[in-house]
Amino acid sequence: MKYASIDVGLKRIGTAISLDGSIVLPQNAVLRKNRKQAAHDVRAFLDQWEIDMLIVGLPRGGSSEEEMERRIKHFVSLLELDIPVYYQDEQGSSYEAAEMTKGEFRHKRDGRLDSVAAKIILERFLEGNTTC
Repeated sequence: MKYASIDVGLKRIGTAISLDGSIVLPQNAVLRKNRKQAAHDVRAFLDQWEIDMLIVGLPRGGSSEEEMERRIKHFVSLLELDIPVYYQDEQGSSYEAAEMTKGEFRHKRDGRLDSVAAKIILERFLEGNTTC
């Protein structure tokens, strides 16, 4: 089974894949110009890799939790997927990604950090779902 994860942000969408359910690799982030373009690019990414299941990071806790959850679920609905979609708590994944890559990335706006966060989200999902 092939898995992908996305970390949906307002400017970038981090992406990661696992082709075997064990090794997770960050991929190029989708730079978001508008929802329609971003949904098209994410859908093309999923089709290109022939993904069987999508894991989407959802923020838990915090003052804007409900608003971000609504936005993320709306974005996922724009993908019009016919594969299973699971939501995974992403709390702290961006901070963890920043700590892991401290000193490695010069440009924070190129999406690499977002894709490392997507990698962390997918790793959490795979660790918590040993039946995958």
